[in-house]
Amino acid sequence: MSRFVQFAMAAIVAAGSLFSTSTVSMAADFIVRQAAPVSLCADQRFLKKIVHRFDYQVRHVPNLPNVGITDFYDIHETRYLPQAERQPIARLYCGARVSLTDGNMRDIWYLIEGRMGFAGMGDNVEFCVAGFDRWFVYDGRCRVLR
Repeated sequence: MSRFVQFAMAAIVAAGSLFSTSTVSMAADFIVRQAAPVSLCADQRFLKKIVHRFDYQVRHVPNLPNVGITDFYDIHETRYLPQAERQPIARLYCGARVSLTDGNMRDIWYLIEGRMGFAGMGDNVEFCVAGFDRWFVYDGRCRVLR
């Protein structure tokens, strides 16, 4: 599915959950359930930031193929570490598959850190595409972000 179709489906589900009630009907054949919330892992702000930074990475790191990310598939949350006294930064770990402009599919892992943007404003995203961690920033096989 394209990103636009995924976004449209998520918007429809979110809009439907606004108008539905959280009560369960006790009728014989009719049960109303609330839709699962959409994860921040699929938020377009973070995905666009990853695409932009990946383009920068392949242009400025020697010996990387000149490819770009065309789409994200199978976006899922792998772990969530909420803000706590001993851990002042909330972290959301995500995984997905990306299609590249050369036609290949690669695994990607990324981390969304709350309030870690410029001067503490906004959120930060760190990512690792399998096979593109040439300088072993994330342990070569993206182990740090899994």
